[in-house]
Amino acid sequence: MSKDKNTSKKPEAQSEQAFVFGKQNYMLMIIGLVVIILGFTLMAGKEDIFDFRKLTLAPILVLTGFVIEIYAIMKKQ
Repeated sequence: MSKDKNTSKKPEAQSEQAFVFGKQNYMLMIIGLVVIILGFTLMAGKEDIFDFRKLTLAPILVLTGFVIEIYAIMKKQ
């Protein structure tokens, strides 16, 4: 029985590892995350609960941030 030399070799690791997303995708993800954090920050606080900022502006910012995140994930490189 002879061993085949090719089956005993391990595949060589790639010297350059590619990222899943492109640079623009990561930038959009960071922007979306900042918008989400800003929205939750505007929601926080002990002021009037029926304030325009808490009731309308902050949820719109959070939803906008999530839309940006989805777009960043779906966008092709």
